[in-house]
Amino acid sequence: MKYFLSITLLAILSAFSLPGDPSIHSFKVKSIEGKTIDFAQFKGKKILVVNTASKCGYTPQYEALEKVYEQYKDKLVIVGFPANNFGGQEPGADSEIQEFCKARYGVTFPMASKVSVKGDDTAPIYKWLTSKTANGVLDAEIKWNFTKFLLDENGKLIAYFPSNVKPDSEEILKYLK
Repeated sequence: MKYFLSITLLAILSAFSLPGDPSIHSFKVKSIEGKTIDFAQFKGKKILVVNTASKCGYTPQYEALEKVYEQYKDKLVIVGFPANNFGGQEPGADSEIQEFCKARYGVTFPMASKVSVKGDDTAPIYKWLTSKTANGVLDAEIKWNFTKFLLDENGKLIAYFPSNVKPDSEEILKYLK
């Protein structure tokens, strides 16, 4: 009996320490409106996750992000994550960021509440996106704003693009055709 209990306890403990199914669908994040973005609702669609900033040289990519979102929204969702990690280029509060994105670029794709994408306070979803141990695919370093992560319909990471790859580039669009 003692042996059985030890084996059972060991099995239970190892179940908690084993990595789970590497899918983004287990994440829920706060939206820029204060609601919840549940990534499970995106099952069956590709997901493009982008860290954004309103005062960056890459900020005009919002226009291309919105265009790609509108064109492919039957099979793609884009989720923007405002972050102030690079040069203080996203200093505003969520309400200011939301107003800027809608007024300046007509953004309609989901936007998360401002997060950190680097450092000690990195948001859990970005820890997952950048760690091969967690996502099962690759390690990635976010070097600047507008870094992009593409996930397949099952929530598995399939590609990573640095800031200079535009959302409407063939590098990204080839996955959507």
